[in-house]
Amino acid sequence: MSAKPEKDRIRKPRLKDVKEKGVKEKRTRKPDDFTVGTPRVASSGSSKALNLASAAFAISVHDTELLPAPGAPEVAFAGRSNAGKSSAINTLTGRRRLAFASKTPGRTQLINFFTLDGAAYLVDLPGYGYAGVPLEVRKHWEVLVGRYVAERESLAGVVLMMDARHPLTPLDHELLAWLAPSNRPVHVLLTKSDKLSKQAAQRTLQQTRSGLSKLHGNSTVQLFSSLKREGLSEATAKITEWVRDAKNKTPPKGE
Repeated sequence: MSAKPEKDRIRKPRLKDVKEKGVKEKRTRKPDDFTVGTPRVASSGSSKALNLASAAFAISVHDTELLPAPGAPEVAFAGRSNAGKSSAINTLTGRRRLAFASKTPGRTQLINFFTLDGAAYLVDLPGYGYAGVPLEVRKHWEVLVGRYVAERESLAGVVLMMDARHPLTPLDHELLAWLAPSNRPVHVLLTKSDKLSKQAAQRTLQQTRSGLSKLHGNSTVQLFSSLKREGLSEATAKITEWVRDAKNKTPPKGE
């Protein structure tokens, strides 16, 4: 019986070839960095969603007198200590350590600015409500955060983190009261929603939406889980909408 032509033979991979291929793939693999995967984002209207993965640290401020000059739209993140604010920022930007959670909640009393491709800023506000914080630190927070959210010209909106198990605390009411005179938009992330059953999470969502409507008319709310990576597209679309609207807004006369 004649041998099969060379082209018809099925050549089995040699062990050496497999090893060499494995080494090559290992060498060409991208090194690990802070990125844990760019979240899938949804477009807001006809505009392309902001690339939150482009966030890069710009400046930290301890005094409102030292804030950078108003310019690009700013989207601020606020929330009680332990509400999952740092985790939410890191998840939305697809980064592991962009925002750091202090080992002692409430100790970090800085406003941190992160640029987004020069198009906007993400602003990480100090966490509030930690019982172990001295009185002078709480007073500093009231001045720093209160003045920023009430008076900042470039502030396009505030993303407010609330633990889904404990929404609308008295301190959340206080921050909403600071925002009320300017009617700045607020989008609430009910964080750690994975810790609730689906039925309980939906009930909390409806109750929080109802409560917010009485406290701050210009507000929206959603469920969010950093652990399960749920709610990313909705939150990113809202941030994109705010930045787009701020850029399209015509300044009043005299500004």
